Amino acid sequence: MELWIPITIAAAFCQNLRSALQKHLQGSLGTRGASFVRFGYGFPLAVIYVLVLHFGVGYALPSPDLEFVFWVVLGGLAQIFATMLLVYLFSLRNFAVGTAYSKTEPVQAAIFGFIILGDKLTSGGIVAIIVGVVGVMLISMANLPISWRNLGTAMVGRIALIGMASGGLFAIASISFRSASLSLNGPNSIMQAAVTLTCVTIFQTVFMLIWMLWKDKREIVQVVRTWRSSALVGLAGVVGSACWFTAMTLQQVAYVKALGQIELIFTFASSYFLFHERLNRMELSGCLLIVCGILGLLMS
Repeated sequence: MELWIPITIAAAFCQNLRSALQKHLQGSLGTRGASFVRFGYGFPLAVIYVLVLHFGVGYALPSPDLEFVFWVVLGGLAQIFATMLLVYLFSLRNFAVGTAYSKTEPVQAAIFGFIILGDKLTSGGIVAIIVGVVGVMLISMANLPISWRNLGTAMVGRIALIGMASGGLFAIASISFRSASLSLNGPNSIMQAAVTLTCVTIFQTVFMLIWMLWKDKREIVQVVRTWRSSALVGLAGVVGSACWFTAMTLQQVAYVKALGQIELIFTFASSYFLFHERLNRMELSGCLLIVCGILGLLMS
């Protein structure tokens, strides 16, 4: 088994855990605050991770350049707004459906990867990604009768557009992080991913702090008051991001994010056991298609 596969599965699990914790936090924090904790409580752990790799393992520190800074800023901003849209989406639909809408990311990542990085996909990989996205669309229509009109609503309605915008921004962020990591002349993919993660989370923390100071200082107070739950979000976020960044340094973003759709399996479990949200046959059918897409992707 190639190394990027178990790393991606671990990333998907941590991402689902982080999203579940953020949904829980939204009751006591606003959208900005619930989004900020991912970065604000995560960056110290990212710094520690780099220090351990450097002083403990002996990996040399790479030297960032202006190209690296550009990709870090672009990816950091895209991820901030993608996270905010996703957290907002949780207030409009249930946890599973909100996450499912954002999972159009693999197709968007494939398109951006082809345009920006020149990444190529096999025909089998393309079919597998499409099968997974069809599964996502079935989940989005779970409470509606099957018809062309409802399909159109599921694709272009307000909630769908917010979800797909979130997925698009996540795709831009992923492509940017891969580009940033590959631009570093580091000793290996692990160190390059770790340095990229640290720089991104530091930038995001500073940006979000300035934004909250400008918009609503009380939100910062609430973030501090909920430090126990917020710290868990930061921990899950930074571990998941470390896995994502490493996997995307090793493999094309479209493949990593397509396999990352396994997060929906974890999402359904969380939706059922944590939030007591029941699933219907359409949602289960969509889940099965997503699994088929993942298996097809791995075999391709």
